[in-house]
Amino acid sequence: MASAGTNNNLHAGHAAGTGAEGADPAAEFRLVPLHRLAGTSVGFEQSGAAVSINVEASMLPNQPGAAAAWPVAFGTMALAGRLSVMEDTVSLHPSFCVWAHGEPMHFLAVFDGHGGPNVAALCREQMHAILAEELAIAAEQYLAHRDEDGAEERAWRAALSRSFARVDALAPAACACGRVGWCACPLSSRPRSPIVGSTAVVALLVRDRVIVANCGDSRAVLCRGARAVPLSMDHKPDRPDERARIEAVGGQVVFLDGPRVGGILAMSRAIGHEILKPEVICEPEIMITIRSDDDDFLILASDGLWDVILNKMACDVAMECKKYGSPTSFRVVGSGQADHNIDYGTLVRQQLEPRCYEAATLLGRLALNRQSSDNISVVVIDLKVRV
Repeated sequence: MASAGTNNNLHAGHAAGTGAEGADPAAEFRLVPLHRLAGTSVGFEQSGAAVSINVEASMLPNQPGAAAAWPVAFGTMALAGRLSVMEDTVSLHPSFCVWAHGEPMHFLAVFDGHGGPNVAALCREQMHAILAEELAIAAEQYLAHRDEDGAEERAWRAALSRSFARVDALAPAACACGRVGWCACPLSSRPRSPIVGSTAVVALLVRDRVIVANCGDSRAVLCRGARAVPLSMDHKPDRPDERARIEAVGGQVVFLDGPRVGGILAMSRAIGHEILKPEVICEPEIMITIRSDDDDFLILASDGLWDVILNKMACDVAMECKKYGSPTSFRVVGSGQADHNIDYGTLVRQQLEPRCYEAATLLGRLALNRQSSDNISVVVIDLKVRV
């Protein structure tokens, strides 16, 4: 969640729903071809307002052919939108760990903070590191039982569940910078809300599998051919199974500006929110999908996008950007400054994927143009790159 103005953070990397219907995005935005932009600025026209993003020529890759060596391609953007505070974070870690037989695993995630940035920042800083530890343990357990049916999937599910629980246990001590415990950073002096937490939608890519773990109302959508396939289900308090679970532990769903747990939180699962437990839990729902030759993109985004953009429209926008975008790689930096809400790891800084970036950027701008009232964070992953 998150200025009356637009606080824009736009990035691309090459490291290898429910919403409102509306006008054609092509009629609402005009994109300058990316291959003409080195050393200039990217221009968008949105409802008569111009927004410019600097493209630094010094950030261009030294070897034009280098991008082909990267195993996963993606682009991302994050903006505060109409809110004065940016509480979304994004975490991108290609090859963050190695699975049981030496296969690289890629980590990409969106976290939407509520009641402050503390827990979303904690997830950005800690989730991938904790998950790497848990996957190492899970790999050993899997190898000991690999002859059993479903052993590998059980290992992945267990590692993800334990990781979400470990991050949740750290949430009460998280600073707004993401550190745990005592912190002397400038953010530590900010008052902390008694109700602070975050959604988490995490995607892992390994071999021919897409593993999505979701907790909250951020969402993952697979663009498969001409279809939009949801890989997560929003955890809304009025979802029948979630409402039954909440009421079974003595809680209630109150309709105040929509369904809310105890009249407070508009989602039934999240990391943090200590005072709303046990009604609000951190257990993720996990979906494991076999990749198909028809798969084009995976889109991860906070509800600032999904509140106003349908799943199918998001996939259509991504496909249009793939069709008409430029394959040239370069780095895009908003206002010449790094975005501290996006954690790239160490490798992603070296190469960029402009078509995924174009798609993420256009989706974010389109959501803003459709009056999204929340922070908007989007990650677009190109699944035509085989890992």
